Amino acid sequence: MNTQSNEINQTQIQGYDWAEGFKKSLPVAMGYLPAGIAFGVLAQVAGIPIWATIMLSVVLYAGAAQYACLPMLSAGLPIGSIATNIAAINLRHVFYGMPLLQYLPQNKIAKTYCLFALTDETFSVMTSLPNESRQSLILPVSIFNQGWWVLASAIGVLIGSALSDLVPHLDFALVCLFAILAYEQFQSIKRYFPIVIAVIALAIASLFTSHWLLLVAITICMMMILARGFFTPYSVKGDNNDQ
Repeated sequence: MNTQSNEINQTQIQGYDWAEGFKKSLPVAMGYLPAGIAFGVLAQVAGIPIWATIMLSVVLYAGAAQYACLPMLSAGLPIGSIATNIAAINLRHVFYGMPLLQYLPQNKIAKTYCLFALTDETFSVMTSLPNESRQSLILPVSIFNQGWWVLASAIGVLIGSALSDLVPHLDFALVCLFAILAYEQFQSIKRYFPIVIAVIALAIASLFTSHWLLLVAITICMMMILARGFFTPYSVKGDNNDQ
């Protein structure tokens, strides 16, 4: 029985393309390294302990949410308030797993980890891959991407506040990474609808709030996506059949 179990585990391990997963993670690494280093440096400036900074990258692992955590932690806000804000920022991740459910690992631990590690960048990489290679790459890409982020955070902690004095506005590195990945994904799939609804949602949200801009914009985006799916189900289905 143990031998059979070991064979199954070995088959699952061998089913992942770790070398290709490493290659696919390199473009993300080019963005994660400066953004993660910036996070580590800003955490040191904010007075966050080294162990807490590393744990945020291991346990939370959400770039925008981690950046948002820093002023809240340094201000000593209650855990409930911090958790509510983080949940609002990460609300979009709820929808990331849906297009990739059939490609998740069979192993429950690996499946849970892939869902946890499905960041904007990992989702962008996975959805740009051919369908036949997603299942063998989703776990390696997820692990390597988080590895780059944790490594970068550790480097930033070691550098400390010295880099913050030399390079101002380090927190803008993550915005640049998002912009690059969005452009690369658009080049791959050539769909204008996500860009259009994002711009419209942001414009509408900015008319009503500034403190809850992201949450309101995401909510408007979800409503527009649901409305589009409700009113155009047959045309989408017909397009797929024509193809």
